[in-house]
Amino acid sequence: MTFMTKFLGATAALALSAGAALADPALIFDLGGKFDKSFNESAFNGAQRWAEETGGEFAEFEIQSDAQREQAIRRFAEAGNNPIVMAGFSWATPLSAAAGDYPDTKFVIIDMVVDAPNVRSIVFNEHEGSYLVGMLAGMASESGTVGFIGGMDIPLIRKFACGYAEGVLAANADATVIANMTGTTPAAWNDPVKGSELTQAQISQGADVVYAAAGGTGVGVLQTAADQEILSIGVDSNQNYLHSGQVLTSMMKRVDNAVFESFTAGTDVEPGFNVMGVANGGVGFALDEHNESLISEDMLTAVNAAATSISDGSLVVHDYMSDETCPVLDF
Repeated sequence: MTFMTKFLGATAALALSAGAALADPALIFDLGGKFDKSFNESAFNGAQRWAEETGGEFAEFEIQSDAQREQAIRRFAEAGNNPIVMAGFSWATPLSAAAGDYPDTKFVIIDMVVDAPNVRSIVFNEHEGSYLVGMLAGMASESGTVGFIGGMDIPLIRKFACGYAEGVLAANADATVIANMTGTTPAAWNDPVKGSELTQAQISQGADVVYAAAGGTGVGVLQTAADQEILSIGVDSNQNYLHSGQVLTSMMKRVDNAVFESFTAGTDVEPGFNVMGVANGGVGFALDEHNESLISEDMLTAVNAAATSISDGSLVVHDYMSDETCPVLDF
């Protein structure tokens, strides 16, 4: 039978349908919902792909507030789900508190590191993928000014911004990069109105390409860019289709692969630290029928050469997370 979850009332008790398979994997989304057209949706797509290819079933839950995090982890663990995959850095604290109580359960956290013997921590080299789309932005811009709009102002999103700016300047040393963050609370991930306002402000400063790394907020960025007839850059999942011919590319962060591989490993998922970057297909840029007319052969040749150099180590993109500085962008 299908395994279904829901929270009941103020106690947020997790209800389980009868007959659920005890070893079914589980996926818990971050705030913003599984259909955010970005990070969460990429995670969901990976789970769906696993289910379609294997015929298996998985449990899932969309939290509505931070207060539900630890209880969601514990309820799935107590129900026997294994492994339990969490999408987003904000799961680190509740997972650290709960993991030790369920030593026989494997946990996977995406975008943060939790040091525990039953936890697999998956992080991405977002700065590498952002560098590549930054190069494309620098080459596509006619004004010489491009923008970046982040979600919550945290080191992870500054990592996106810094890599992007470095790529822009590699393609056009005279370019100007404008960067804005949406806010300082988790609400910044789901505020398309604010994303639209920031996009308008950057356009007024001359930006003709804007990169959104802001979860659901990015939907407002891409919409406004299309309305104002400038180019945008999507993030996490392939967002090119949202405004065909107006989205220059999308920085692909293969959260879907991380979930798919974790579900495929099942209870044998290997704990430890795992990095997904350009070299192993963890990040990259999207090229399809929706944006192929926007990227010339010269642009493609240049960005593919950069990807090769990143992969073989001859090009090292600055990682903001390493020292929380960005030599090419002021925050």
